Amino acid sequence: MNKISAVIITFNEEKNIGRCIDSLLDVADDIVVVDSFSTDKTKEICAKKMVRFVEHSFEGHIEQKNFAITQALYPFVLSLDADEALSDDLKLSILEVKAQTNYDGYTMNRLTNYCGQWIKHCGWYPDRKLRLWNSCKGQWGGINPHDKFIMEKGSTISHLKGDLLHFSYYTVADHFKQIEKFSSIGAEALFKKGEKSNFFKCYAHAIIRFIKAYFFNFGFLDGRKGFIICKNSAYANFLKYKKLQKLNKQKEK
Repeated sequence: MNKISAVIITFNEEKNIGRCIDSLLDVADDIVVVDSFSTDKTKEICAKKMVRFVEHSFEGHIEQKNFAITQALYPFVLSLDADEALSDDLKLSILEVKAQTNYDGYTMNRLTNYCGQWIKHCGWYPDRKLRLWNSCKGQWGGINPHDKFIMEKGSTISHLKGDLLHFSYYTVADHFKQIEKFSSIGAEALFKKGEKSNFFKCYAHAIIRFIKAYFFNFGFLDGRKGFIICKNSAYANFLKYKKLQKLNKQKEK
């Protein structure tokens, strides 16, 4: 049977980390938490769960997750965020992979819980993620904070049954805090790439995002929460390009 290392990056995740670790106990042979010096009870909870705990300065989501891979004991890595957990069906699928590994990587659907409601539309589901892979055949890439694992050309990938459960936001206020944080990171990443923004782009990206999420991705079927998600997603796009516009103007000065 193949062994799997589970890796998780954290910062002040006392609300989530216990649930995440518990969901991994049946499938992971090694669990390592890479923490960027949390000030809450994250470290204490991890100590009680008897997992390996490594502290490392945060330089970006991509950088932190690539560092976390280096801390894994086994080549096959299962990567979760602290606010995620494995469903029972997904655990069974992973156990089958451990018994017989036929592919280099495995994708899974992510199902998000938003303020107590499971979201099936808005472009949030099935939200396929590559989270189990042979770490010798790729690395984390993308644009912060929207990281993704990129496998080498020619790698074989299969899809697993079961959902990766994502407990995203407990309140709408939590969502806005994340939007404020991620819009800054996203704007800085676009700025480093030489992207430009202006008044038209700010509103165009916001309007397009709302129309796509609410109508084309059937966000209206998720009711009031669906409308809130689509509206906030549009605002997030507006804010990211507004902050990028500000960075562009600062550079011109």
